[in-house]
Amino acid sequence: MALSITDLKKGTIFQLDNIPYRVVDYAQKVMGRGGSIVNVRIKSLLDGRVLDKTFKGNEQIDSADVTNKTVQYLYNNNQTYYFMDEETFEQFEVPEKIMGDQVGYLKEGDVLQLQMFDSRPINAELPKAVSLKVTYTETVVRGDTTSNVLKDAELETGIHIKVPAFTRTGDVIKVDTRNGEYIERAK
Repeated sequence: MALSITDLKKGTIFQLDNIPYRVVDYAQKVMGRGGSIVNVRIKSLLDGRVLDKTFKGNEQIDSADVTNKTVQYLYNNNQTYYFMDEETFEQFEVPEKIMGDQVGYLKEGDVLQLQMFDSRPINAELPKAVSLKVTYTETVVRGDTTSNVLKDAELETGIHIKVPAFTRTGDVIKVDTRNGEYIERAK
């Protein structure tokens, strides 16, 4: 399926030279006599490179055949992460470079979306929030519990985040996977 340059909104996935890209930023300029150009910043879904590209007037772009699979995280072996399709039990190996910083929010058994291009994983999409257990945090001195005081905490996956002063070791908290910020205590 072909896309017009005006379809290249932020978040759109398309392919260029058999490489899938996601539009990160989009700006359109209307020129005289009805022509227009579109400047986009695109990120390769294969290697993470970010490029600036300009498309003119009536250029056609190929949409990328990217599919989503719901998978369960099994384990990791140094630089490789292993996932299983919950319906077919097919297993997928995902290199650490594709996972990026998201690995700090991942624990065995978690379910997430794996994006596939040409039957190979190109991106993992975690839920917007995950529940993680606090494995260590300092105890706060009584009386020093102002509502906006933050302290460091280590979570079960090994990442460190800032949490409110009332948080204790052993608490289970919700963390935003997009920015690593504390959301609330898990219910």
